[in-house]
Amino acid sequence: MAITRDSDLHIRRFTRNVGLGAVLLGFVAIVFGLTVVKVENGSKMEAYDHQPRASVLPAEGASK
Repeated sequence: MAITRDSDLHIRRFTRNVGLGAVLLGFVAIVFGLTVVKVENGSKMEAYDHQPRASVLPAEGASK
């Protein structure tokens, strides 16, 4: 015998699940958007990874 009538608990749980799903989708959208922007600006992507960066090294033959 199937339960056909939703109780108040089922309705509250469903709305909380929908709200949590919306928050998670928003978080995924933000991370995806930041990833797209970072990939588009790939030429400027340099991080300190314990190696000297070419953009901060003095040019060869530069006078002091």
